[in-house]
Amino acid sequence: MTLPARLSIVTLGVADLARSIAFYEALGWQRKSSSIEGSIAWFGTADSTIGLFPWEELAQDANLPAEPRAPFGGITLAINVETPDAVAAGLDAAVAAGATLLKPATVADWGGTSGYFADPDGHPWEIAHNPGFPIGEDGRVRIP
Repeated sequence: MTLPARLSIVTLGVADLARSIAFYEALGWQRKSSSIEGSIAWFGTADSTIGLFPWEELAQDANLPAEPRAPFGGITLAINVETPDAVAAGLDAAVAAGATLLKPATVADWGGTSGYFADPDGHPWEIAHNPGFPIGEDGRVRIP
């Protein structure tokens, strides 16, 4: 058997579920009806689903210790946008919703524009415009 190459759900461990739900809703994201109040929240994206789940419970579910993590845990999440100006606008919206700006919109060596914010739990998100990665009408990035 082979394992299909797909990313269905990204679940983020959070310290305060209500705070994190409020943050993502302030970004304009819609919570799914399958969310369970006080337990887990689901937010749909163009490509997958983001889950918010209490930190210690997520660690327990994965059979991992719930130790505090370093500021950088070796992973970033990314939102690709249609224009270079949308990078700065997206970062501004995230900061207005309660994010911490990690890196302002910057023209990158690879020819696009990129910047980073951290959500209330420190999960780093990149907002990027890459002229070589078109975005379809369905909101999905097309990486050649």
